[in-house]
Amino acid sequence: QVQLVESGGGLVQAGDSLRLSCAASGRTFSNYAMGWFRQAPGKERKFVAAINWSGSSTSYVDSAKGRFTISRDNAKNTVYLQMNSLKPEDTATYSCAAALSYTRVLNIPDYWGQGTQVTVSS
Repeated sequence: QVQLVESGGGLVQAGDSLRLSCAASGRTFSNYAMGWFRQAPGKERKFVAAINWSGSSTSYVDSAKGRFTISRDNAKNTVYLQMNSLKPEDTATYSCAAALSYTRVLNIPDYWGQGTQVTVSS
């Protein structure tokens, strides 16, 4: 089992930045590809960003490209999501996820965190 705990959410204004963190425990963190997903009220959960085990490959949803950066620190068992130029439409609960393969974390992660709320006011 992998336990994931997110932090760093909050209420910000449009144009502000936030950095989300996801601390992992339970298994060897560097074995896992990691991802961030978000779910807005009344909507389905959607992919935001992913990173492979070494950090050499990343993927982003189009709306996040150029504004969000996913990174990881395997020594700290933590994955981050730096979010800049936030917009009201970024408002959602953000959850991190883990899977043993990069392909799987993009679509059907094996493990999920509880999520952290990000609210962007206009």
